[in-house]
Amino acid sequence: MMEITPRALAQLADYFKVLSEVNRLRVLCCLKSGAKNVTEIMVETELGQANVSKHLKILAQAGMVDRKPEGVSAYYEIVDPLIFDLCEMVCDRLTLKLETQSQQLKELEVWKHS
Repeated sequence: MMEITPRALAQLADYFKVLSEVNRLRVLCCLKSGAKNVTEIMVETELGQANVSKHLKILAQAGMVDRKPEGVSAYYEIVDPLIFDLCEMVCDRLTLKLETQSQQLKELEVWKHS
């Protein structure tokens, strides 16, 4: 396997930093069903206008969402839907980890009461 350069790893870390904020993930999930304007995102996420705008700016700078002006509004949409594949992979891994921990706890309870 090819060695990854420190510069490439820094870019990878920056990508994950963008995805490491709960409200940004909420905004991305909101956009999964299609393009929306800031007001629609605010309603769906229950976040304030300044918060939504801040996260959209970060997501746009990272190349994850695109802004398309339409009349007096701008609509935001996902640029690369593979973001959701990545999130699904992580969710699957977390589910597996939690199931294993749950099983271990059950085994401890059985041992404790025997």
